[in-house]
Amino acid sequence: MTVASQVKTCVASLKSAQASLEQFALETQNQEAKTLFTNAASQTDQILQQLETRVQQLENEEPQYKGF
Repeated sequence: MTVASQVKTCVASLKSAQASLEQFALETQNQEAKTLFTNAASQTDQILQQLETRVQQLENEEPQYKGF
């Protein structure tokens, strides 16, 4: 597995985790838990932005990996 595909797999996994955290935040009645889940989803979003930038760099360096 190439580095590009590993990073893209990581991005997909993090998006799934972020969606779960957001869903947990919506479903819980506990305000402390809601804040915790919301903050975790926000941090995950920041990480995703950085990784997506890295994916773009990888695709620019190795055009054959675009779209995979």
